[in-house]
Amino acid sequence: MRILGIDPGFALVGFGIVEVGKNGLKAGKYGHISTESGVPVPDRLKILYDDMSTVIAEYKPDVVAVEELFFNKNVKTAIVASHARGVLVLAAVNAGLEVAEYTPLQVKQAVVGYGRASKQQVQIMVTKLLGLKDIPKPDDTADALAVAICHANSARMENIRNDSTHRR
Repeated sequence: MRILGIDPGFALVGFGIVEVGKNGLKAGKYGHISTESGVPVPDRLKILYDDMSTVIAEYKPDVVAVEELFFNKNVKTAIVASHARGVLVLAAVNAGLEVAEYTPLQVKQAVVGYGRASKQQVQIMVTKLLGLKDIPKPDDTADALAVAICHANSARMENIRNDSTHRR
């Protein structure tokens, strides 16, 4: 299974491919999409949509995992980021892909084993779990890989539950 993890944002979107195989998890291509401040919002949203559509077409994931947004202060930032997340999800849906959504707490729990883990703890575990030499940069890229790992772990747990149900 090839999972595309997405850490949504407006100025910067992290993405990362994680492949699930018999030997565990393996990192595929990862990186980020950025938009420049000063560019009109509709144009930035189009850039995000077009670039994510290109990532999907190039790397052909089986499923997309997206982190849910969490904002507690700036409403304007939350609204613009929500628009961005919407076009990223739309790119996946228009490509015919299933979209799974995870909260930041779920991602941290799946990657570190602790829902209140620090960003640095998540980055270190992503690096270890995927056998990478360095922590992926920028932070959004490591976060996207963490979202993909979260989905891989969730899918594995679902398979275990299904197997145990069928054996009864």
